[in-house]
Amino acid sequence: MYQLSAIDLKQRLDENKEQLFLLDVREPWEFALCKIEGSSLVPMSKITNAINDYNREQAIVVVCHTGVRSRSVCMFLEREGFQNVSNLEGGVHAWAMDVDHTMATY
Repeated sequence: MYQLSAIDLKQRLDENKEQLFLLDVREPWEFALCKIEGSSLVPMSKITNAINDYNREQAIVVVCHTGVRSRSVCMFLEREGFQNVSNLEGGVHAWAMDVDHTMATY
């Protein structure tokens, strides 16, 4: 698992050199408050039901509020054979602090 800072993620998204799948594992109410543009919501409790829908070789960045839940999901995905998984360090909170100062925080 790779650890990716919010600034590094922003740079990778801006460069658009690769197709990144942003997997947000927060709860729907959290996602409704704020999200990174282009991210897909699959709450952590539902991830085991959804993993067969994803390409195990695609670059996936897992996102949560502060990076704790997403780190757990990254470890799970790796155990399930996903090969290019990154955790957004600090989650959407870090994104709001370092990249998008207009994003709501909670």
